[in-house]
Amino acid sequence: MSQIFITGHRNPDMDSVCAAYAYARLKSQLDSLNTYMPIRCGHLNKNTKALFERLGAASPQYWKDARPRVSSVMRTSDEISLAPDDPVGKLIALFSDSQPSVVPVVKADQLVGLLSLDDITVFFLKDNLGKRPIYHFHTSSFGKVMPGFYLQKGPIEEFDAPLMVGAMPFESFKPKIEAMTDARPILIIGNRKNHLALASTLDLPAIILTGLDEGQKPDMDLGKFKGTVYVSSLDTAETTRHLRLCQSVQSLLRRQGPAISSSDLFDDAKARLASSKLRGLAVYDDSQNWTGFVTRRCFLDKPRMKLILVDHNEPDQSIPGIEDADVIEIIDHHRLGAQKTSLPITIETKPIGSTCTLVYQLYQRHSAVLDKITATLLLSGLLSDTVLLKSPTTTFEDYTAAQDLAAIAGIEDLTAYGESLFGSGACVHDSLPRALVDGDFKTYDENGIRFGIGQCEVTTLEDVDEAKDDLLKALEQARKESHLDWTMLLITNVLTQTSVLLATDYPQRQGRISYAPDGKGKYLLPGVLSRKKQLLPEIIRVLTE
Repeated sequence: MSQIFITGHRNPDMDSVCAAYAYARLKSQLDSLNTYMPIRCGHLNKNTKALFERLGAASPQYWKDARPRVSSVMRTSDEISLAPDDPVGKLIALFSDSQPSVVPVVKADQLVGLLSLDDITVFFLKDNLGKRPIYHFHTSSFGKVMPGFYLQKGPIEEFDAPLMVGAMPFESFKPKIEAMTDARPILIIGNRKNHLALASTLDLPAIILTGLDEGQKPDMDLGKFKGTVYVSSLDTAETTRHLRLCQSVQSLLRRQGPAISSSDLFDDAKARLASSKLRGLAVYDDSQNWTGFVTRRCFLDKPRMKLILVDHNEPDQSIPGIEDADVIEIIDHHRLGAQKTSLPITIETKPIGSTCTLVYQLYQRHSAVLDKITATLLLSGLLSDTVLLKSPTTTFEDYTAAQDLAAIAGIEDLTAYGESLFGSGACVHDSLPRALVDGDFKTYDENGIRFGIGQCEVTTLEDVDEAKDDLLKALEQARKESHLDWTMLLITNVLTQTSVLLATDYPQRQGRISYAPDGKGKYLLPGVLSRKKQLLPEIIRVLTE
């Protein structure tokens, strides 16, 4: 099963967001083999946000880009993990069975550290170099690693101790074990009465007996011995070997590498791990909660996000990082400027007024169930993008779709409902200048000239002159930040069907605009409602003639 994301354009308008939401629900009905998730690559404008809140619908999640991140490739402790007091024998068995790059050591859902094959290697090297090694034990591990049974369990369950085999004559054994006062050993010994009598008087953490059958008692009563007594069914040599594997895995942990975030970019995390000598790194979320880990194997194949584009098709208008994703479908009503794809894809496009109309037609084509909330969202996006069905982009198909959706949504007065979408008395002072510019801003490239046009809908233009200077400054700021040659803002009065255009300086072309100027950087556009069908063709004419 793949997860497929459905996104509108940057700085999404109501048509874009509602179309993504509704199309995700349609695809989920038609395809049970994949999951479909509507997303947005910009912040909701206030009217769209209010619409979703009023309907109690979850608006599409915000995704800042489509580049693969650590969360797409990380592994979790659900796959494989150990507790800190698990024995080394269990760790070695895991590496032998599944050959992982690293194994997380976890306590109470919190990461203690990552163990790799390198740590095991270092463990065995240290075990055979220098002075007698000291191991960290948990008495419960004896029964997990060595076949046998407990004769008694002492009160101390966790301790550090070296190993000693009591195979020598008692005369040699006594001074040697009594001299080990810095670290009392675990004694591995057969059924030797004198040796056991002495050992029972010493403060040893544990005695491991060999050569006894189950039910057989040692020749020496160990009732007064305070430590653990375990009877191994293995011979002394094998018992000693297995006992080394009884020490806790936490004692093998060495210095850990730098943590990375699940939101880190795939390429950045790959480079960080490659520049280290480690086999894996821990992964935390943005709230510093441990979520998993990555290994070098995780970065062998770079994942690609699967995208369906709605209400746009040009890469410059889409989610950042789209070049690292696979576009598998396009649902749109704009001019075509789609990027080249490696495989054939499905494209549904029509010269109609709204993408929501097109999505509704797809519901009809597939005889899919359309609930009241989704119908209301589709109707809202349709009315918004066609400016209450008054835009010159509006077609008969939009009118028909609006009537059908209104019936499903239980809306009797389309005009009153449409006007409510734009807010009562909406004006340019309702938002900050830069927010108005960015709210529904699209970029274009024509003859090597890069330009951007924003659009906002209001119910009065009386305060445009008062805000003009601040809006022009915001347009100039947007031009510089986006490395554009020219930026404009179309302010449309949805009630009177007239617009005002504000534009930054572009002396080479600006004088050719056919609209009536009304002061520096301002033009009057009576009867102009559509950026796509009315303003954009005029700007392209200016740039190409």
